[in-house]
Amino acid sequence: MPDQTAFSPQELFDRIGTAEAPVILDARTDEDFAADPRLVPASLRRPGLKAADWAGAFAGREVVVVCDRGLKISEGAAAWLRHAGARAAALAGGFQAWRAAGLPLLPHDRIPPRDAQGRTLWVTRARPKIDRIACPWLIRRFVDPSAVFLFVAPAEVLAVAERFGATPFDIEGVAWSHRGEACSFDAMVDGFGLRTEVLLRLATIVRGADTGRPELAPEAAGLLAASLGLSRIYCDDLAQLEAGMALYDAFYRWARDAASETHNWPAAKPEIRDVQYHRR
Repeated sequence: MPDQTAFSPQELFDRIGTAEAPVILDARTDEDFAADPRLVPASLRRPGLKAADWAGAFAGREVVVVCDRGLKISEGAAAWLRHAGARAAALAGGFQAWRAAGLPLLPHDRIPPRDAQGRTLWVTRARPKIDRIACPWLIRRFVDPSAVFLFVAPAEVLAVAERFGATPFDIEGVAWSHRGEACSFDAMVDGFGLRTEVLLRLATIVRGADTGRPELAPEAAGLLAASLGLSRIYCDDLAQLEAGMALYDAFYRWARDAASETHNWPAAKPEIRDVQYHRR
């Protein structure tokens, strides 16, 4: 982020959901946060006026700071972050500008409690295929980039959730799971307030692949094939998750930036000039 000290809401939104997204810190005062306890997606709460105490933890990283109006608190916190070695900017117009632009906001009360390291902890069934890779991708890209995922025997998911303080997903009888014809990914897109056109398009593809309805989207069959292929390549669930992150990054960027693009063969042939050759 060369010499950039402010991001517009749209510039920041375009980075969220990608592997290159900056760290986003919500530095609003407790009073401002209480007035609207929602968050810019993937953001962490930090007390802006105490930036000198925590800025060093973000040295070497790209950071965008959000305060209520994008003025003194975010500017000051960003300056402290730069002093500590971060590449830091403020969100222009702050939280109010983001909200006025109609961009997604996460309800804070839907985000699970964080552990001592500041991470959310999730648990689901081992040997993931589609929904259990799609949901972690959504969480890491839009809710908590540092989220930890535990893959365990199906019969032990709820017990592990209770003993380790994890949030269960994609099993029967829990909040983050299938609802009627919708899958767990649908539930998270809806529950976290992420109903953008792009994520709804991706949700349709995931639903078609995960519930045996490839007719929902032409891309569903391709996602199913790629997901099953990854499950055969990787015996380790965490290694498969890391590979799946790249797969869903690609589907997200296609849905956002390239859904109307086509590719044909043969390519247009160059014009052939009528060249006359003369014998000497």
